[in-house]
Amino acid sequence: MLRDVTAKNIAPNSKPLSDGGVSGLRLHPTKEKGRGLWKLRFISPVTGKRRDMGLGVYPEVAIIEARHQANAARSQVNQGIDPIEARAKAVKDLKVETDALTFSEAANKVHADMKAGWQNAKHQAQWINTLKTYAFPIIGDKPVSEVEVSDIANVLRPIWLTKAETASRVKQRIHQVMEWSCARGLRVGNPVNGVQHLLPKQPSTSVRVQHHPAMPWADIPDFVKDHIGEADNASRALLLFVILTAVRSGEARGALWSEFDLKKKVWTIPAARMKTKVIHRVPLSEPVTELLEKRQQKPSKRGLVFPSPRAGTILTDMALTSFLRKHKAISDVSGRLATAHGFRSSFRDWASENGYSQHLAERTLAHTVKNAVEAAYHRTDLLEQRRPMMENWAKFIIS
Repeated sequence: MLRDVTAKNIAPNSKPLSDGGVSGLRLHPTKEKGRGLWKLRFISPVTGKRRDMGLGVYPEVAIIEARHQANAARSQVNQGIDPIEARAKAVKDLKVETDALTFSEAANKVHADMKAGWQNAKHQAQWINTLKTYAFPIIGDKPVSEVEVSDIANVLRPIWLTKAETASRVKQRIHQVMEWSCARGLRVGNPVNGVQHLLPKQPSTSVRVQHHPAMPWADIPDFVKDHIGEADNASRALLLFVILTAVRSGEARGALWSEFDLKKKVWTIPAARMKTKVIHRVPLSEPVTELLEKRQQKPSKRGLVFPSPRAGTILTDMALTSFLRKHKAISDVSGRLATAHGFRSSFRDWASENGYSQHLAERTLAHTVKNAVEAAYHRTDLLEQRRPMMENWAKFIIS
């Protein structure tokens, strides 16, 4: 049996070294000492002629790997197959397959490879769905080897200015598919790299960002009275809770009874559900406490405060959006209806116009600390200082 100590000493012009483990497997010398070319000599069952099959270069292909390949080839010979012809056919078939690989097929392969590393199921779905929506209708059936810069531009142009963030994500994901294709030899060069020359300049981020339309704070009491009333279902109760606490809708939708201390009138939101990834405590006003006590009378299998009425799971963000659309909730943005998130802005305006300090209102909204002065106030969460403000806000809303 050939061993590494012998193979490492193979010299130019020396005789081939027989392995002894597999019949016909030999290591042939090259021009460099310690490097050899693996060859398997066999009689072709197809032509009856003697043939030599290359199995790679030593030491890149180790002795054990060369034996593995040689045994596989010997097995083919025993089955009446010429291993050299079989390998050539496999290469040809692969080339035909890869040459015809379409963009949609390549994208699905990339998605399958990548999603195992993503913990967020929503992101897994979004990654491929954006390509299905915007890219597949235009370049989905086109072989990846034929996708040009102009094709990418045609995908992005309809949303480049109107949906800039979405366009950026689509561009990034197409880029990943093209890089994957290049790495596998399916094409040369990534066409996404030049697409910016065929598209107009996007507005800056500061111009693109639109704040959530907010209901003018003076109009909220009438809206609550006319459309929310006794908050007799999950959507109404959730919206009223969001308005009275000034929290983000996602923080409220996932609220669990275990997070509340109704005796101390405090709600502790875990860091995992906060945008800032920091625990946030919310002082509960009297109206909020009463609302929660009513909700306690409705059983929840999962411990949710505002479960969906049918499945008992977390309400979707569309629950509040649909309610506001149905009741035509007015906003401070012409032609747009108020959003659930906009009530936070409404609260901020109310607090400012009613003489409450900026740092107290910002602490209530759990905004990220932006400067050293604000940071000094954030050393404590000012829970009890915020409580009178939230009581007055609630009394204003439910007047």
